Amino acid sequence: MRSGIESALGPVSTAAAVFGCWQVGTPQRQHVVAEAIADAWRGRPWPGPGLRSYAVLAADDGTTLLHFSQVDDLDDVPAQDLTWKQQVDAAVPGIERTGVTAGVLRRSTPAYGPAAEAACAVLVTRIFDGPDAERANRLVDAMFESSAGTPPAKGLLSAHFYVSPDGTKVFNYALWISADAHRQAIEKRPAELEANAQWQRVHAYPGLLSTSFQRFRPLLRLAPTTRS
Repeated sequence: MRSGIESALGPVSTAAAVFGCWQVGTPQRQHVVAEAIADAWRGRPWPGPGLRSYAVLAADDGTTLLHFSQVDDLDDVPAQDLTWKQQVDAAVPGIERTGVTAGVLRRSTPAYGPAAEAACAVLVTRIFDGPDAERANRLVDAMFESSAGTPPAKGLLSAHFYVSPDGTKVFNYALWISADAHRQAIEKRPAELEANAQWQRVHAYPGLLSTSFQRFRPLLRLAPTTRS
């Protein structure tokens, strides 16, 4: 089984995911590194059926690459031949790998549109002051409850909330029709939502240290294929 290569964002379809970030320096190097990854994976056997897809996305800061791997089970992630990273490093020296965090899918919104229409992914990262998976799960549930009466933002296609196994991080990986649609949603957030006391409590949740987000555009998506 080989890997099929494309550049579009795919749907979220697994119970868990692994997020990793690389710092590569410039917008040009973002593209060069993605091309090197595609070359390194091309022709290699797919790691295993538990890895459903692997995507590389470029942040709008011009230096960050997000690696988003969809897996069926964090306790059974397929082993990889990691020599592909050595091949990438040889092609593009100077990559800084800044960490990997896994997450279990807690909740997803309905699909408001097809993932194939997405040109932007937004990753919101919430960090707590210590491990507590139950607390992190409650935060996700509270976020859904606080926005239950508010229509989805224009341009939002879907949003998926992951909790790290130790509960120190909550990720919201959301697909948008465009980066501009996300900007507009932030600038024109409904007044009734911001005035909602439950929504305000969610954003000042006990133990929540920080909330940050980055916008990404798709560069590379790999998925298994039976083609030789």
